Parts: sequence; structure tokens; C-alpha cells
Amino acid sequence: MISDDKRAPMLVHLEELRWRVVKAAASLVLGAILAYVFRDQLFAWISRPYYEAFPDSELVTIRPAESFSAAMRLALFGGFVLASVPITWQAWAFVSPGLTKKERKWVVPVVLTSVSLFLLGVAFAYYILPRGLTFLQETLDVGQETAVSEYLNFALRFLLVFGISFEFPIVLFMAGALGLVKSQQLARGRRWAVLVIAVVGAAATPTGDPFTMLFLSIPLYLLYEITLLAIRYILRK
Repeated sequence: MISDDKRAPMLVHLEELRWRVVKAAASLVLGAILAYVFRDQLFAWISRPYYEAFPDSELVTIRPAESFSAAMRLALFGGFVLASVPITWQAWAFVSPGLTKKERKWVVPVVLTSVSLFLLGVAFAYYILPRGLTFLQETLDVGQETAVSEYLNFALRFLLVFGISFEFPIVLFMAGALGLVKSQQLARGRRWAVLVIAVVGAAATPTGDPFTMLFLSIPLYLLYEITLLAIRYILRK
């Protein structure tokens, strides 16, 4: 049975967690509202890779509510991207009191790097998306006409997979900061890293095709090497 002395701090932590979640959710809602206001510009941005790959094709709606649901999906995606900074900050603000003074100095750099890596992943995915669409379409010689919802499901998942995957150096660096891994271990484990990255790339991509897997695996391995150097020369481990 938990004593009153232990229960009080636990309740304080739960209360703080609740408010952190509320603030993160509020930032997501505000971001989604702002994204909805600019939904036409967002749709033009997300559909550009499609028309670059298929200039003679067209995105169409096949259900009465499809246009509205597509706008809401875009708003949620835009809200998540806009709220990535405050959401990440709220997460770190919650865990930072449990860190040492030396560890807390990494909070701001880690938050900024985390958001930057996510946006870098999204930008890289956006750049290769039309090439991936062309590769997939050329499998068979058929015409192309796509429902808006189907394309958005594919494109947004494609962007999110790359954005989230680019976060893995943060996990690796924090593991190094906590002494769980060292640069020598990562150097010796390069072969395993290549295998794990290839498997994750195949499992995480929307289609599992070799083009997408390759273009996800290459930057992830480069980030692995960069993180290895960061652990060796920044953390001195």
C-alpha cells in the first residue's frame, strides 16, 4: 500500500503531467485551426508532387464528404507540424526536473535538434515523393486518376514516416548521454545497424517498395554515423 508521503509527490507529478498534456493538446488544436484557415494553400502544396509525377492526371473526389475529410486531415497534419516545437518542449519540461544540472543543459539543444530533424525528414520526403510516385506508377502501363483521400493517406504517411524516422539520432544520442551506449560499441555494430535500418525502412514505408526503402535507409545510416561522431567528440564517450 502506498503511504501518504509517497502518494503526495505522485499526485503532484500526475497533475503536472495532466497540464503538460493539456498545453500540448491546446497547441495542436490551435495549429490545426490555423492550418485549416490555409487549407487551400496546404492542399496545393501537398498535391504538387502528384502533379509533378502525373501532369496529365487529376485528383478527384468519389464520396460526398471526401473533400471535407481531406481538409480536416490536412489541418491535423499541419497542426501537428506547427505544434511540434511546443509539444516537444512540454515533453522535455516534464522530464527535465528528474535530470541532473549537467543533463538539463542539453534540453534546449535537444528540443531544437529534434524539431529540426523532424522537419528535415519531412522536407526530404517531400523532395523524393514525386520520384517515388513515378517509380510506383511505372510498374504497369496504365492510366492514372486518384481519389483525394487515397493520395492524402499515402502522401501524409510518407512524410510522417520520414519525419519520425529522422528522430532516431536523438534517441541514440540520449542513450549515449545516459551511458547506455558508447561510440566504440556503435562503430563495432555498423553491420547490425545497416541490417536494422534496412528492416525498419522496409516495414515503415507506406508501400515497402525498394525505392522508398533505399531513400529512407541511406539518410538514416548517415545520421547513424553523425550521431556516432557526436557521442565520441561531444559526449567524449
